[in-house]
Amino acid sequence: MKTSSSHLSMEAAIAMFPTRRAILAGLGTAPFLGGVASGEPPATILIRNVQLFDGTGSPRQPRNVRILGDRIDAVSAGDIPAPRGATVIDGAGQTLMPGLTDAHWHMSAVKGVPWMGSDDAVAVALVLQDAEFQLMRGFTTVRDTAGFVFGIKAAIDRGIVPGPRCYPSGAAISQTSGHGDTTSADQLPTALGGEPSRLELLGMLAVANGIPEVLAATRQQLKRGASQIKIMASGGVTTDNDPIDVLQYTLEEMRAIVGAATDWGTYACAHAYSASAVRRCLEAGVLSIEHGHGIDDATAALMAEKGAWLSTQPFEAGDNILTPEQQIKATESLGGAGWQPSVRLAKKHGVKIAFGTDLFARTRTSRTENVILPRLGTIFPNAEVLRMATSGNCALFAQSGKRNPYRAALLGIVKEGAWADLLLVRGNPLDDLHLLADYERNLLVIVKDGVIHKNVLAA
Repeated sequence: MKTSSSHLSMEAAIAMFPTRRAILAGLGTAPFLGGVASGEPPATILIRNVQLFDGTGSPRQPRNVRILGDRIDAVSAGDIPAPRGATVIDGAGQTLMPGLTDAHWHMSAVKGVPWMGSDDAVAVALVLQDAEFQLMRGFTTVRDTAGFVFGIKAAIDRGIVPGPRCYPSGAAISQTSGHGDTTSADQLPTALGGEPSRLELLGMLAVANGIPEVLAATRQQLKRGASQIKIMASGGVTTDNDPIDVLQYTLEEMRAIVGAATDWGTYACAHAYSASAVRRCLEAGVLSIEHGHGIDDATAALMAEKGAWLSTQPFEAGDNILTPEQQIKATESLGGAGWQPSVRLAKKHGVKIAFGTDLFARTRTSRTENVILPRLGTIFPNAEVLRMATSGNCALFAQSGKRNPYRAALLGIVKEGAWADLLLVRGNPLDDLHLLADYERNLLVIVKDGVIHKNVLAA
């Protein structure tokens, strides 16, 4: 029986189209893009005369870097030959560094988009447009921590549209009355015969109760292609019926979710603010605590002991547009003292820290990650901040093991064999992180997957 094209999944529809690279290679531009068209040799990009920050926290060093196809082929203090037809960029002593990353992103959280309705062409177009904006701000990889973005990810990975690499979680797993339950207080839950919310139907959230349901919900996300699983473990700011302080999911339910993720060779991250919620997550085996602004000294020490990560978001007023009620909850979620105390405690105990933003309802003029990242410079040396936003985040992403969609090479570092995701920055961000805030002026060259997306330098 034939299937109507109107009922094709987004992934199936994407598979029908050639990649952007292949199209441009057919137009004779493969040498510029690192051509991957069939029968074409991989193109070469040579970036000369740069001060290299390799993503590890080490000082800048004068280097030349060659890209062959989608990988970094050579890094040398000496001259690197450029084969005929190579694209050669003179870095003029500016800073070359890995692409930036965001460990807590919602790719579909764009103004005018109902958290990713894949049947809505306008919504898809808005998300694709926003993905390109993010890439042009220098963010070449994100971890999506709730959203049905598998089709968008596929389109980006195939080179059909520009955007960052994406580690998708799929639907966030939530209990009834949890941070992922957006139904009204008088609406019956699905477990008692009620109807699922619109966001559940769109694949943004999955409300599940009891071990059989949470196992099914978790396995469904893994079946769809999730690289890690997201759990809602405490109250949240943007939902109405879950106070910030409440604990969500029993230890047994949470262990079941973590166990299902572990069976697939990956891990679970969890939305949790309070110290008690974080401790329950740690006892269940959660690897990455999202937010965690309410941790205390003992909880930070336990995180270090367990080897868990703190995925922090250095929130300040105005980062997200909130209702008056949500603003009250946001203040409570930060313990009234802001984001700094939790990060200082994590630093004190040697907890691994990832950088994320959790920005939503975004527009072209919204506050960006580029503005938020430098805030960490009030606690850490600039080199450590840049390491967190490059190789540090990517070390967390790599915990997804064989579910890691980019495991064929290293991310977040400039070395031979790594993925070719690079930024050439005007000036020295190791001296001034705020250079990254003015990304339109200071990001001179943006390369992702061996493709030049921006180059304002003369040949």
